[in-house]
Amino acid sequence: MASRLAAGVRSSEPRTREEAAEALAAAATSVMSRKPRELNLTGDPACILLYGVNGAGKTTTAGKLAHRLQKEGHTPLVVAADTYRAAGIEQMVVWAERAGVAHFEGSAGADPASVVFEAVQLARRRGQDVVIADTAGRLQTQRNLLEELAKVGRVTAKALDDAAYESLLVLDAVLGLTNLVQAREFNKAIPVTGLVLAKLDSSAKGGSIVPIESELDVPAKLAGVGEGIDDLAPFDARAFVRAIFEG
Repeated sequence: MASRLAAGVRSSEPRTREEAAEALAAAATSVMSRKPRELNLTGDPACILLYGVNGAGKTTTAGKLAHRLQKEGHTPLVVAADTYRAAGIEQMVVWAERAGVAHFEGSAGADPASVVFEAVQLARRRGQDVVIADTAGRLQTQRNLLEELAKVGRVTAKALDDAAYESLLVLDAVLGLTNLVQAREFNKAIPVTGLVLAKLDSSAKGGSIVPIESELDVPAKLAGVGEGIDDLAPFDARAFVRAIFEG
């Protein structure tokens, strides 16, 4: 990828530092995914599964996303399916209540896949149009646990009668290229449809998104830009890469 970026910059023949930064930003954008960055909210109900290692920002992303979708006129149901993490259920409930949206939680130690399945059925009966599931946090090196997440995906597809749904991998912007390793392994367990770059309000620039998109052809769709409930924004690839090279 580095050689492609260098070739792109040379071909534009920049004469100033500003022109070089612009050329580098254009070259980086050109290697990123061309797939749509909008969330797929089709389905009855639409379903968004959030994956990632513990501490990446899944739970806060779920709360912020529910808040955002509710403001857009949707009726989300937040699902606490991180049943194996201490206080995971309680934290998700707190965020759902903060967002002012309905929530559904499995009991501690319950099978996450069954929790999501039941939540989809519940949302359909209630007429709630989007299910947002905070799935169990996992390290990408724990193969048996990644297989469990694959089960969540299969069961979700069954609950939705094989309709399309979002599988969003939440990445911590602070971690750098470690995110590329995570993305590769998570993508093997359950095909990732989009990325969420959390904690961009920190000093981290999140540049690992560029090689992840280039290698896996998975688009970043959302960015966490602060700690407030409104601090979740659509991912703007052009603005993002310009900020990397101009910062």
